[in-house]
Amino acid sequence: MRTTQPTQYLALFFAFFLYLGIQAQELSQASPEDVGMSSERLERLSKTFQGYIDEKELPGATLLVARKGKIAYFESFGKNDLENNVPMTKNSIFRIASQTKAIVSTGIMMLQENGSLLITDPVGKYIPEFMETTVAVRKDHGSYDIVPANRPITIRDLLTHTSGVSYGEGIAADLWKKAGIQGWYFADRDEPILATVKRMAKLPFESQPGEAFVYGYNTDILGAVIEVASGNPLDVFLKENILDPLGMNDTHFYLPKEKTERLATVYSYIENGLERAPNPGGMVGQGAYVNGPRKSFSGGAGLLSTASDYAKFLQMMLNKGAFNGKQLLSPKTVELMTVDHLGEATFPWAGGTGFGLGFSVVEDLGDRGLPGSVGEYGWGGAYHSNYWVDPEEEMLVVYFTQLIPAGDIDDHGKLRALVYQSIVD
Repeated sequence: MRTTQPTQYLALFFAFFLYLGIQAQELSQASPEDVGMSSERLERLSKTFQGYIDEKELPGATLLVARKGKIAYFESFGKNDLENNVPMTKNSIFRIASQTKAIVSTGIMMLQENGSLLITDPVGKYIPEFMETTVAVRKDHGSYDIVPANRPITIRDLLTHTSGVSYGEGIAADLWKKAGIQGWYFADRDEPILATVKRMAKLPFESQPGEAFVYGYNTDILGAVIEVASGNPLDVFLKENILDPLGMNDTHFYLPKEKTERLATVYSYIENGLERAPNPGGMVGQGAYVNGPRKSFSGGAGLLSTASDYAKFLQMMLNKGAFNGKQLLSPKTVELMTVDHLGEATFPWAGGTGFGLGFSVVEDLGDRGLPGSVGEYGWGGAYHSNYWVDPEEEMLVVYFTQLIPAGDIDDHGKLRALVYQSIVD
């Protein structure tokens, strides 16, 4: 019988550990050419975004592109604070709003991996108020009936935004308004997230569980589930299990006082240019992320972060759960999170797109009609930020700015076109 020689074993051994090293390495800077991108073509990206600054369409922005485990492009543009002439830097801190959702969804999957829950579990197992919920059914002339849900909402329904819960502005908006629960902004709330979520359970939702994609408080509810299942406040759980292991040292729900000067100012696009958003304001405003109750940890829209911090999280996902020597998720969990789970439900905002467990997922490149790859996943935030991961190209992109409302600026489309045109190998 033929046997493998010792030298062959050694070669396999070293190849395996080289693979692990590549999969788990820290992000570091490289020249674009080292990772198959063109410096000359990336200058088109810089020129375009400087143009948005010069034309007063954007106050400031930070862009990071990593490929094959290396940062190929990392630039900042414009100002952190226009009125006080504070420059935007690579170290600026941004309100990332719905980009919080991916991190909290990852926390749920970590709890499944450690045996604390199953995503097939009813939410009511952890928050009893959700065991029996209701649905608003529209009638003629603007009225509606309230009927029992056909089945209990599951954790998977929340991960895929198919629970039926909106942001409180749908069929039964009057009841949600009366309860004081509308919109994604939670930073000014003087109650823990679990208390708010329990009140949500008593209100009628928009559709039956599993029947439709309805964007709303799903991930805020998941944050409350994490608190119950783990026994820790959401901020503590995320810090101990995701943020600290990844070295995401500038990612917080509420900003430490010593970091306030790095927080980018929020602006609104108006007809004649940019206007500083009110302080604190609400969904349009600077928010209570520095001075406020600091009680509500919004799993759906509450985190602040930097481009480099968020890139570490995305690189972990791209590495199939590993980063900097730590395995946060198994490769099979990452695979499950980044495929379409919608079934009969449809994604409402783009063709060729589905939704996984925390991310939108590209299913058909031609149907979507934008540069990218099948299997690409990502999302964005209310302050006009955006990100995506392209496993086929071994690439991630993080784009942070603070603009709400953003008007009809075409920066997201041009960002995507200019990133992909810079790939030459």
